[in-house]
Amino acid sequence: MAIAEITTKLLAAKKDKGITFEELEKTIGRDETWIASVIYRQASADMDEATKLVTALGLPESTAEELTIPPLKGSLEPQIPTDPLIYRFYEIMQVYGMPIKAVVHEKFGDGIMSAIDFSVEVDKVPDPKGDRVKITMCGKFLPYKKW
Repeated sequence: MAIAEITTKLLAAKKDKGITFEELEKTIGRDETWIASVIYRQASADMDEATKLVTALGLPESTAEELTIPPLKGSLEPQIPTDPLIYRFYEIMQVYGMPIKAVVHEKFGDGIMSAIDFSVEVDKVPDPKGDRVKITMCGKFLPYKKW
């Protein structure tokens, strides 16, 4: 995965300041995962959001403008991902992708889940056998039209 220069700069500033995505959520007023997607240049911020982000990270305000440019989305290379966490999502889709698709079609009909009108939340669920990762994806259903 190629990391944009601006992403490297933002992540370094975030680390130097010791700021979490959750803290940025409180400062900017947007979900922590959305903020991470702006930093990784998978989403664009408006100027107010971008200014709040770079200010919180102690970067020059001039840095904000780049975060308002609509990015080229899709950061994964076309081969199977090798990062263990990202690979697990690939593995999940290999194992459960078709079953999830079948259930979605049974409940909604022929269509897709929007990745535009979409949100994702990442939560930590304490468990005595080891904490669990809870990921909730919520996307608008878009039926295929007939013509």
